[in-house]
Amino acid sequence: MPATHLRLSVSGIQLFVTCAFLVLCNTGVGSAGSIYSFVDERGAWHFSNVPTDPRYGLESRSRHISPHVPRNYSEFKEIISETAIRYDLDPDLIRAIIQIESGWIPDVRSSKGAIGLMQLMPDTSSNLAVSNPFDPKANIRGGTKYLRQLIERFRGNLVLALAAYNAGPGKVERYKGIPPYPETRRYVRKVLNQWQEYRSD
Repeated sequence: MPATHLRLSVSGIQLFVTCAFLVLCNTGVGSAGSIYSFVDERGAWHFSNVPTDPRYGLESRSRHISPHVPRNYSEFKEIISETAIRYDLDPDLIRAIIQIESGWIPDVRSSKGAIGLMQLMPDTSSNLAVSNPFDPKANIRGGTKYLRQLIERFRGNLVLALAAYNAGPGKVERYKGIPPYPETRRYVRKVLNQWQEYRSD
């Protein structure tokens, strides 16, 4: 099979193209051979069937994606849909962030102090006027609003917005792209893969 390389910038209309390509990767193409990908420092997503760059990682559903719909998802479905529409975002993207951030546990707190379903830091909650980040509705509304702010700050580049959601917008601006933190690079990839999984359900 000849080597195939594809570079996609995940922003604007190209989000649809990216998701369509991933669907192909998970069907016909995947049956013919493995697909590898990585996100570069400029927020572009690269795919290949021949991993010539050490940054490539194997696209594996078992590594990144939970195949199970959370038991309590229906409890939050309406607020996710309403809030996503309000901020012009895909509800499945918000679901993906919640899945990766908290595993749908409303009262979870990270070692760094992030709280709730969308793991809002105290300062972020305060800036977003979220008085009780343990309240699922308030947390989802705050986290979704924050993601919209980051997308606008990074001119529609969702990859950079997700990196900023994880590492902070200052770090993304400082490095002029995705910060060189393994955790952040893994986070971006996990969210994008989980989002694609939800969209294909």
